[in-house]
Amino acid sequence: MTLTHGALHAAIGRHFIDHGTAPSIAQLSRMFALDEVIVADALRALAAYHGVVLHPTSGEIWAMHPFSAAPTLFWVESGGRGWWGNCAWCSLGIVALLGANATITTRLGGEATPVTLRIENGAVNPPDYYVHFPIPMSQAWDNVTYTCSTMLVFETPAAVDRWCARHAIPRGDVQPLPNVWAFAQAWYGRHLDPHWTKWTTDEARALFERFGLTSPTWALPATAERF
Repeated sequence: MTLTHGALHAAIGRHFIDHGTAPSIAQLSRMFALDEVIVADALRALAAYHGVVLHPTSGEIWAMHPFSAAPTLFWVESGGRGWWGNCAWCSLGIVALLGANATITTRLGGEATPVTLRIENGAVNPPDYYVHFPIPMSQAWDNVTYTCSTMLVFETPAAVDRWCARHAIPRGDVQPLPNVWAFAQAWYGRHLDPHWTKWTTDEARALFERFGLTSPTWALPATAERF
């Protein structure tokens, strides 16, 4: 395989699906029949492209959205296998890539109350939950790990208001869970394509608009080339 952004991204995603873990630099080196130094450089380039998140000291893969290699508040299960999702949006993205029935286990607002979401025959149940997006998309990659940690599930928009006041976190956009599920399918649907590239900013804006994501939270700077 040629070591392009798309081929590397697809190989990482496929390894996550098949094994539940991120491939190591050594494993990727064997997959591509290339020296580990070359693979490590390619991973750093992919990270600069915002296609992967690397551990700050080892350079190994920490996350490749929608998958996380480290424990999170979101556990996705399907067919006796499991994966960590970075956030509510990512967890639904994992289910989209699996193309199978699945369950997502999390806690409301990242606090004490557990909740299980089931995606069966293309529908999410129960449907009457919400996802909060507190960080503006224009700032999402300033600290993407923190950004993902705040994209949580809530019972009602009023519960979001109380949570924001309790934790001194600004309120962002609140979306019904079924809409986020539909959006996640479109956003993550091509992540296993070996010719994958990030959405252009215009493409991202069009997707946001398609799913009614038009609040200031979803505004992207005109100078950004891809998101």
